[in-house]
Amino acid sequence: MTTLKVIEILAESEKSWEDAAQTAISKAAESLHDIKSIYIKELEAKVENHKIVSYRINGKVTFELD
Repeated sequence: MTTLKVIEILAESEKSWEDAAQTAISKAAESLHDIKSIYIKELEAKVENHKIVSYRINGKVTFELD
């Protein structure tokens, strides 16, 4: 029987929301294995001088427990 766990992760990128999500997965994979999915719960952009300077995501990462 498979048991999964979900954790919440915040990540940021200067490129895009997709890159922020990939950053979250890459960082999580350093200490977690068998990551199954990421659910993007919220998107946010930081603005300076009327320009977007960074993209932020709040995501839920699902992975399998040993």
